[in-house]
Amino acid sequence: MNQSITPTRRVRTPQAASIVGLSTSTLEQDRITGRLKIPFLKLGRAVLYDVAELENWLRQHRRNSTSEYFAGGAL
Repeated sequence: MNQSITPTRRVRTPQAASIVGLSTSTLEQDRITGRLKIPFLKLGRAVLYDVAELENWLRQHRRNSTSEYFAGGAL
């Protein structure tokens, strides 16, 4: 069985914070609380973020107005 594995770009917390425009401490807190639901990978002690998943998370949180309802709670 030949399955194609698509390479993905993964980054550590400081680079992920830069991509989503949040601080590293916000990402660290989110890993504990899950409030923002930013997806991450935990491989041993290493914490990695998939760039495609970060970009998807940003698209899901795009708004045109501050009065738009966000079903997941406050951002």
